[in-house]
Amino acid sequence: MADRLYTSQKADEYINGLRMESKLDKAVLARMAFAVSLSKNGIAVANSTNFSGGEMKRTSFFKEDEIFVKTLVQQVYNKAEIEDDELYSNRSIIKNHVDSGAQLLWELFESNGQEISKWYAALLEQVELKGAKDKLTKDLDIFIGRGILNKEALIMELNNTQKHANSHLAIMGKPGVGKTQFLLKILADIRVQSNFQTNFIFFDYKGDVVDNETFIEVTKSRSYRLLQNNESLPINPFVLPGYDEQSIQVSAREKAESFASINSKFGVVQKGALTEAITAAYAKRSSSNEPYPDFQDILEIAILNYEEEGKRDDSLIEVLRDLANFNLFWAHGSAVKPIEKLSNRSMIIDVHAMPVLKELVGYLVIERLYKEMTMLPDSPVKDGKRTLRTILVIDEAHNYLGQKNIFLQRIIREGRSKGIVVFFASQSPNDYQQKFFNFQELLEFAYIFQCEGVSSSSIQDILGCNSKTAKDLQSEIARLEPFQVISRSGNKTEEFVKFTAEPFYKNY
Repeated sequence: MADRLYTSQKADEYINGLRMESKLDKAVLARMAFAVSLSKNGIAVANSTNFSGGEMKRTSFFKEDEIFVKTLVQQVYNKAEIEDDELYSNRSIIKNHVDSGAQLLWELFESNGQEISKWYAALLEQVELKGAKDKLTKDLDIFIGRGILNKEALIMELNNTQKHANSHLAIMGKPGVGKTQFLLKILADIRVQSNFQTNFIFFDYKGDVVDNETFIEVTKSRSYRLLQNNESLPINPFVLPGYDEQSIQVSAREKAESFASINSKFGVVQKGALTEAITAAYAKRSSSNEPYPDFQDILEIAILNYEEEGKRDDSLIEVLRDLANFNLFWAHGSAVKPIEKLSNRSMIIDVHAMPVLKELVGYLVIERLYKEMTMLPDSPVKDGKRTLRTILVIDEAHNYLGQKNIFLQRIIREGRSKGIVVFFASQSPNDYQQKFFNFQELLEFAYIFQCEGVSSSSIQDILGCNSKTAKDLQSEIARLEPFQVISRSGNKTEEFVKFTAEPFYKNY
């Protein structure tokens, strides 16, 4: 595997000239050149046979984005796999595009009178018109099934801001009635229709989604099987936007509240001890290149503090020991760096093999996603269609809905403008009736499969129908056949619609 390449002499001159004017790093300009050429030339890029320019190290060019760049190349070149040297070497795809793109960047600079501000503006316009705008989510109009009586096709206009207040969705029904197949079909359609620009993070409680190879291939997603084959999430829950004292203190307290919301044995003493251990762990790592602790750091400090105070191990030490020993999250010494952004990846997190900590793992990932969401600019809206960045998918959601997960609540409340969406799959509409948070009023799309013991009030809240209709539907919902669904109607003259849901296996 080549660890460097050499640009052409001309490309080196162009990049150095732009570096002097723009003050941008050489590697940044090389990545810009690659991106512009990949977008404009695609597979028709000319082979570059000149190697007398500047050296470009592999690590400098890719940073942490090698998998992302490789995926882009695979998509453009329509290849399932690309060898390392074909991707990055002196006779590689990236070498050809850097050399070609450098000339394109310089020509754009000259055509704008060699004024760097005009060059920036022209580059932004060119990329937006020829690349970014085409890749933005446009119409996420998903075919979800056909009416039972009239066989009319039903379309879910997921990102239509003129029709819907948000894009949050819930699928409800007992096991074996088709709700997972329906959910997978919707997710696959979203990935394909958005040109794989809309991502998802899927918490797989049963382990059946992670085994669906077709779904993984269609959606180009990455699976993580926790507590299997020593596989861990390349996510560190302690990565922060900044590491000032206040940010660390706030994060430490939030983590303590997260643990307490999952574990009923956590009291004031345990929360205080955890906050203290996390704060000390940040201090321990403050002078390193990776100024964030891992669970092993926190466990060691908590144990030491307990020993100094003469305290016995309790529920806090037990949970920290499990988190450290089970190798669930990224730890210092890992061969890979922790993921910097979650919103630009599609991943399936399989937690079905975990005897404990399922909800806590989910809580910590959801917290990371929320913290990232707050730093994102608002998601673009074009012709009334909002770009969706990522979908948080929570299977077996009844395990989460009863907990006071403040970060999940914040994503549901605040995610609309950021293009962050939540999809739930649970066993009953009753699951969404929580006194501390009104999930029902924030679910724009709700699909009820067969389930029993559903209260008329939850049906009324979910569908927005009157009380009499809700009572009449109680028995009908209990008698639905597999893949039959009742949902809100898009027709103002109807309170609900009954249809046959379209499954994943029939479409892919």
